Amino acid sequence: MDIKKPLNIDEYIGAFPNEVQQILEKVRMTIHKAAPDATEKISYSMPAFEQNGIVVYFAAFKNHIGLYALPTGHEAFKEELSLYKSGKGSVQFPLNQQMPYDLITKIVKFRVKENLEKAKKK
Repeated sequence: MDIKKPLNIDEYIGAFPNEVQQILEKVRMTIHKAAPDATEKISYSMPAFEQNGIVVYFAAFKNHIGLYALPTGHEAFKEELSLYKSGKGSVQFPLNQQMPYDLITKIVKFRVKENLEKAKKK
C-alpha cells in the first residue's frame, strides 16, 4: 500500500473527512493566533509550528486530535490536561467532545515563550 506523505498542512488536513477538517483547521488557526510569528511545516508526517524550535505538533486520528507540545508544555498544564488521555509529550482530545481551544492557546503561548528564552541563552 502506497501512502502519500503530505507536503504541507493543507494537504494533511485535506486528507480527512469534512467534519475532522473543520476541527483541524480551527486548531491550526488557534495555534496561528497564539503564535503569529511561527511558521508551518510538516515534520514526522504531522503538522508542526516552529518558532525558535518546534512549538507544537498536532495530528488527527480515528477518535481524537493529538497535540504534542513536548514534555515541558504538558508538564506546565498537567492539571488542565488531566481530563484527557495523555503521555509524556502528548495529549488526546476526543473528537466527540468540545475541543479545548483556550487550553491549546495557553499551551502554545507557553511554548513560544519557552523557546524564546532558550534562544536567548544560546
